[in-house]
Amino acid sequence: MAREFSRTSRIGEVMQRELAQLIQHELADPRVSLVTVSHVDVTADLKYAKVYVTRLNGFDSDEAAEECLQGLTKASGFLRKGLAKRVKLRVMPELQFRYDNSLEHGFYMDALISKANADNKNTDDES
Repeated sequence: MAREFSRTSRIGEVMQRELAQLIQHELADPRVSLVTVSHVDVTADLKYAKVYVTRLNGFDSDEAAEECLQGLTKASGFLRKGLAKRVKLRVMPELQFRYDNSLEHGFYMDALISKANADNKNTDDES
């Protein structure tokens, strides 16, 4: 049986796509360079949207991630207004930005797997 998608998940997907375009093409803040939207969770009443963002090359420190989130929070009114022009909703959700570290965690896990495979290959060669 096919899984049905709720209205909030469809709205989240549309908001994700449009926010990524807005951030990439219309936001000039250097704190948010190379930022991409990884996921958007919209509440059932469409009042709030948690926007999960990540940077393609990662952040050097927690302070850099926090500075990026501050830049996005400062631009949330501009982004919300741009979304309202592109997405027709009665009420445009308030944007709440969160840092998504799943990409960095994936790279870390990939490095661990590669290291384990290399160690395994070395022990097989010695035998």
